[in-house]
Amino acid sequence: MTSRQRTADSNSLSPRRRTVVKAAAATAVLAAPLAAAIPARAAEAPAFLHGVASGDPLPDGILLWTRVTPTAEAVPGSGLGPDTEVAWTVAKDKAFTDVVAKGSVTATAASDHTVKADVRGLAPATDYWFRFSAGGTDSPAARTRTAPAADATVTNLRFGVVSCANWEAGWFSSYRHLAARGDLDAWLHLGDYIYEYGTGEYGTRDTVVRQHAPTHEILTLADYRIRHGKYKTDPDLKALHAVAPVVAIWDDHEFANDAWSGGAENHTEGAEGAWTARQAAAKQAYFEWMPVRPALAGTTYRRLRFGKLADLSLLDLRSFRSQQVAVGNGSVDDPDRTITGRAQLDWLKAGLKSSDTTWRLVGNSVMISPFAIGSLSADLLKPLAELLGLPKEGLALNTDQWDGYTDDRRELLAHLRSNAIRNTVFLTGDIHMAWANDVPVDAGTYPLSASAATEFVVTSVTSDNLDDLLKVPEGTVTALAAPVIQLANRHVHWVDTDRHGYGVLDITADRAQMDYYVLSDKTKANATSSWARSYRTRTGTQKVERTYNPV
Repeated sequence: MTSRQRTADSNSLSPRRRTVVKAAAATAVLAAPLAAAIPARAAEAPAFLHGVASGDPLPDGILLWTRVTPTAEAVPGSGLGPDTEVAWTVAKDKAFTDVVAKGSVTATAASDHTVKADVRGLAPATDYWFRFSAGGTDSPAARTRTAPAADATVTNLRFGVVSCANWEAGWFSSYRHLAARGDLDAWLHLGDYIYEYGTGEYGTRDTVVRQHAPTHEILTLADYRIRHGKYKTDPDLKALHAVAPVVAIWDDHEFANDAWSGGAENHTEGAEGAWTARQAAAKQAYFEWMPVRPALAGTTYRRLRFGKLADLSLLDLRSFRSQQVAVGNGSVDDPDRTITGRAQLDWLKAGLKSSDTTWRLVGNSVMISPFAIGSLSADLLKPLAELLGLPKEGLALNTDQWDGYTDDRRELLAHLRSNAIRNTVFLTGDIHMAWANDVPVDAGTYPLSASAATEFVVTSVTSDNLDDLLKVPEGTVTALAAPVIQLANRHVHWVDTDRHGYGVLDITADRAQMDYYVLSDKTKANATSSWARSYRTRTGTQKVERTYNPV
C-alpha cells in the first residue's frame, strides 16, 4: 500500500449532417455560448471558474494548471483580458501552514489566460495541496501526489482509468465516483477528453442531455478553446482534477473524427479550412487547457516511472499515422503504412526493452488486440459497424485501430517475444466498450500461439455504445453479441458492449488487476456506480484471468 490510508470502496456516429461551418462565422460567434454559461460571479473577476488541476507526476515534481478569468469579458476563446499575475502555492497541508514551494506566472490572452507551473524540488510519493491566487482571489485548494522515487520498492499503485466523454450524451458521473474514492495515485485519460461535433451531430440516443459550446462544429483556435473551457466547468470533472493528478493522451476527437497525420474523416479540406491549421489549433488549445507536459513539441508521447513497480509509456496515435484504409483492403499489411510513425515505434520498443520495472504499462488510445467481427448476425453487425465507422456489408476488422496497421503491430509484438519482455499491459479507450484481452502473436491460431501481452479496455464515460445505438435496454446487446465476438476472437476473455463507466487499475508485484465499474444511468446527474467485473494478469503469464472481487 502507499503511505496514505486507502478508502474502501470509436466512434458512435448517427447519420451525420455535415454542415459546413465557415471559419469566419465560427469566429463571429466566438465566446457568446460560453459567456452565457459562466456564473454571475465572473463580474467579480479575477476568478477561477474552471477549477484547478495537476498532472504528469514525477518523483520530485508535478505540473499545476488553472485558468484565470481576469475580467468579465475575458471568457475562453475571446482573446480579451489583461495580463494577470497568478501566484501558486504548494503545501503539505490543506490549511497551507506548511508551505514548501511558491511562485508566480503571468496569464495572458495569448494562452487564453491558462497557466501552468512545473514545480520541482518536492519529495517522492507524497501528497501535497496547492492553490492559485490572483488579485486577492484564491482558487479552490486541490490535492495532488508525486510519483515514487525511481529506485523505490513500491508495494502498490492505483490508477483510475477513463476515456470518451461526450458532453451532450450525459453527465460525467464516472469522474465524480473516482474523485470520491480518495485512494488514487493518479488517473489516466486515454483520449476523447472532448468531442468536436456540433450540437446533435454525435450519438446521444437522439437526446441532447446538455448542450455544449460552441453549438457548431469546432474548427478554429477560438472554437477549441471554448469547447475545452465548457468541459472544465463540469463539477464532476473539476472534482476529479482536484483530488489526484491526471496523465492524459489524446485520441481523434480532440481534433476531428478518425484523424490521421494529413486529415480526418470529419474534416472537409478547403470548406473547413486547411487541416494543418485546424490540427495546429486543436493542439495549441489542448496544451493550453490540459495539465500535460509534452515530451516533444506537438505530441503527447512520453514516459513516466513509478518506482521499481511500473513505468508508463504514453502513445500519440494520431499525429504520425498513415490514412486509414477501407476494410478488406490488403494495404492494411503494407509495411510503409504506420500508426505510430517510425521514431515513436523505435522509442516504444527501446523503452520496453530497457525497462527494469516489474510492469510495463502502455497508455494506448485505440485497441491493439485483433478484432474480427465478420461472423456477427446482420441485426448486430449493422449497429456495430456504425459504432466503429465500418462498412455494413461484412467486415473483419476496424482499420482505425491497430488492425489497420498490422505491420507495426507485428513488429511490436515480435519485439516483445524475441526479447522475452514480460508484463506488458496495454491500457486502452476509444471503442466505447469494456474488454479484457490477451494480445496474441497470431490471432488466427490462438490459443495455440503465444500471447505477447495483455490489454484492458475501458468503456466510455458517456459516448454511445451498442445499446444506445439500438435504443434497447442496457445489457440486451451484450447478451447476444458477446458470445459471438468471443467465439471469433479466442483471445477476448470478456466484452461488455453496452454500459458506461470507468476502470480502477491496481498493481502489485504479483499482478495487475482492472476493476470495471458501471453507471446506473449516464443521463442522470446523480447516477450511482457499481462494480461490474474484475480481470487480472499475473506476473510472467502474459494472459488475462477473471477474478471475482474488486481490490
